[in-house]
Amino acid sequence: MRLVGLLGGMSWESSAEYYRLANEMVRERVGGLASARLLLHSVDFAEVERLQAEDRWDEAGALLATAAAGLEAGGAELLVLCTNTMHKVAPAIEAAVSIPLLHIGDVTARAVRAAGLERVGLLATSYTMEQDFLRERLAGHGLTVLVPDGGDRAVVHRIIYEELCLGVVTEESRQAYRDVIARLVAAGAEGVILGCTEIELLVDQSDADVPVFPTTRLHVEAAVDAALADD
Repeated sequence: MRLVGLLGGMSWESSAEYYRLANEMVRERVGGLASARLLLHSVDFAEVERLQAEDRWDEAGALLATAAAGLEAGGAELLVLCTNTMHKVAPAIEAAVSIPLLHIGDVTARAVRAAGLERVGLLATSYTMEQDFLRERLAGHGLTVLVPDGGDRAVVHRIIYEELCLGVVTEESRQAYRDVIARLVAAGAEGVILGCTEIELLVDQSDADVPVFPTTRLHVEAAVDAALADD
């Protein structure tokens, strides 16, 4: 089993899901007392969030690149960045290591295409919904990506940073997300990507009438596939 490097802490609430899911999936596939071989570097999200808010993405990329290099030095054979938003700096991370980075956009796009869909809604942080780093990655796989309107984007973003990243899950916010999803579907979305790793703490397939694509679970499944692959 390959050693998977997890670059997490953004937030630790979602990184804990990565750890849990990876171990559950390995146990299911291998059996017995098997668990995932993982090396975790968990950064201080307060520092990263400040760099995001101040548009200092180069500095954020350098911080994560250093952490990634540390994971490689520690023996990691595959790198998993446990956040959608910080894939904005994926090129900086990839330039700092020689091991592969499993890109969350590629993993998600393959799942959408495998479901036979081409037009999907995207729920994520404002950075991810409004900037092109993930939307263009998805479009490169032949997908058309719809995002909520400005008001809905603000609601989705606020709930992520003010609630989910702090472990707060409320029925009111769940209903707000359901409403946003319904409006995306009305606008033509055939499915919805849960494009922030914390969103899966709040909503799932039961909250939508179209297929939902949970990026955290899809990312972990791909990482476990790679860790257990023969070649």
